[in-house]
Amino acid sequence: MKDQHIIAGSVPEQRTQDFSRRDFLYGSAAGAAAAAMFNPALAAAQSVGVKPGDLPDLTIKEVKVYATDMTNIHRLNGTETGELVSVVTHSGIEGNYTIGNRNHTVGWLDWAKATLVGKSVTDLLPTLAATSGMKGPGGFDASAFGRRAAGGRPAPAAPGFGMDVPRVGEGPAFGGAAIVGSGLQTRGSGSWPNYYIAAADVCLWDILGKSVNRPIYKILQGGVSTKDRVMAYASSNHLPAVEDYVPDALKAKELGYKGYKIHPGRGQHRSGPEIPTYKGHMQEIREIRKAVGEEFVLMHDPVQMYNRFEALTVGQLLDELDYLWFEDPIRTIDQEGLIELGKRLHLPMHVGEFIYSIADYAEYIKRDALGAVRLISDNVGGISGSMRVGLLADAHGLECAPHNWGNEYDMMVAFQLELALPNAYWFEMPHPVEYTDRPYLKNKFRIDQDSYVLAPTDPGLGLPIDRAALDKLTTKILR
Repeated sequence: MKDQHIIAGSVPEQRTQDFSRRDFLYGSAAGAAAAAMFNPALAAAQSVGVKPGDLPDLTIKEVKVYATDMTNIHRLNGTETGELVSVVTHSGIEGNYTIGNRNHTVGWLDWAKATLVGKSVTDLLPTLAATSGMKGPGGFDASAFGRRAAGGRPAPAAPGFGMDVPRVGEGPAFGGAAIVGSGLQTRGSGSWPNYYIAAADVCLWDILGKSVNRPIYKILQGGVSTKDRVMAYASSNHLPAVEDYVPDALKAKELGYKGYKIHPGRGQHRSGPEIPTYKGHMQEIREIRKAVGEEFVLMHDPVQMYNRFEALTVGQLLDELDYLWFEDPIRTIDQEGLIELGKRLHLPMHVGEFIYSIADYAEYIKRDALGAVRLISDNVGGISGSMRVGLLADAHGLECAPHNWGNEYDMMVAFQLELALPNAYWFEMPHPVEYTDRPYLKNKFRIDQDSYVLAPTDPGLGLPIDRAALDKLTTKILR
């Protein structure tokens, strides 16, 4: 309701802490107890004043995949395949999500038939993504993402690392090696990422919300339900040249955004000799601050591009120019470097897009290796796993900032989390936002006149499908 207290959009005051977060780790025991009581169906039923037994029949009758034509659709995630998965209950409620957002997820349909069909949403949700996992694939090794070739371009991922893009025809279902990162090969102790489970988890929450006619954030246990909007900032693409960033930031400000995040490119000018990448980024940082003014909120995210020296040099400039945060400055695997940067810089470091289980997050928090918790829902078990990570961060006094990047389904999962989490304050809006649109969805992400994104009122994920548009784009339906 519009008269409820709005707590989104405010920036938490930075406070100096003379103690270690290690002192608070005893709280994890309480968190484990709360997890044991995790009962989504009960929470959903109670939200509308009924018993779980009064809910519609939520036994899963069918799973299928709509293969859609992506020819004229912009892909912010290069792996997006245009596959819209569908989970349908006996009562006719359909849950949807897109696969291929982080990984091709080959064989999801076969996995879903064996894992989901014939079982109830109320039985599946508490257990499907309930494990904390142990360590992510390769322990804390995010080097496959962090290595850069000359000029700041990403280097190829190392073979065997959990985020490698699989090839069609691999995996047990196809008689070959395991599909790395797909979920076809069971990982001991439930390590993440498991894109099969994450996609299914989102569909199940979509169904549960629709079963009680409420948006997901209103029924997430441990969350708040009083937010009705979240402040948005414009999140840039990786642009070709240094000269491209000031016009892009000014355009975002003109559109009404109250903040802008730099995703730096190669750090080179359109002409002239090549310069060190981080030097070009520092020019962007200075010029954007000068162009947008002192009151405009700015952030910087080089996506693990720097070494320790470069990160410290750039970070000191960000401090000087009052940037709000520094995201993934160095490889996530370099905990000692993150700890040292945290001691020497004032602005917080947002870290976590390359962390894959709650066990790993606990280690980074315990060691003060981050200043705010980032997460990608697909990497940590969907909505269920993301809430656990977000509430772990909240228990330690840390902000949680879900990664919003991709299509509208990607964005809405993050938005539902941000609306529910008491420690989420910003909505990351890819700029230009039209890149996130999908023709078969009726609702589009846009900011209001005050730079807020308003909470969805439609039930479940809040993304009703335009069936005529979906039929037009669908090339085949896999069953």
